[in-house]
Amino acid sequence: MMDRAGLYRLMTWLSPAYPTGAFSYSHGIEYAVEAGLVADRASLAAWIAHIIEEGTGRVDAMLFRAAYLAADDSARLDEIAELAAALRATSETALESAQQGASFLAVTRHAWPNKRLDAVHARHRGRGVALPVAVAIVCVGTVELDIALSAYLHAMAANLVSAGVRLIPLGQSDGQSVLAALEDIVDRATTDALSSRFEEIGSAAPMVDWTSMRHETQYTRLFRS
Repeated sequence: MMDRAGLYRLMTWLSPAYPTGAFSYSHGIEYAVEAGLVADRASLAAWIAHIIEEGTGRVDAMLFRAAYLAADDSARLDEIAELAAALRATSETALESAQQGASFLAVTRHAWPNKRLDAVHARHRGRGVALPVAVAIVCVGTVELDIALSAYLHAMAANLVSAGVRLIPLGQSDGQSVLAALEDIVDRATTDALSSRFEEIGSAAPMVDWTSMRHETQYTRLFRS
């Protein structure tokens, strides 16, 4: 069972205050709001649920599980890291994952020294490591896989809710209602990632990818994706 030290670290690593720059990304929600695809609490909840279950959330969850299980197999871990870098549909979502992964790696190696992270950094210097891979590695030996994965997806959902609250805009109570509505979605996505074969990795969220592409040329932008 995870002890209090493990819980403390998990909450720290996935806190909105952890300096990965997550607050500056909306994963295409900014354009979805401009296009009228996301306009209220219900549509925001549905949009994020789709990302978690069928989009990047599903891909990240399966990468997270694979990286966690391969943390001490450098060859396999490098394959997963390279795949994670490639599994992004747009330039902005690629930047989103790579930049946050690089920031997470740098901050965590400084504040929470970890031999596995040091080894990955040495092998991937200059190429970077996607966020789900970096977080999974540091959780090994500290947090059980299912708990770590659920917390990772919760953090993803919470960041997207925060972006939606600012963009639509919504009140904070509505934002928390959206997050509450996503509880079963996150649980289901966690279970799916833990039970699926890695060869089944992939996404089916073309409208999310389209809004990300459109965001690249959006006239006024608050977010980097």
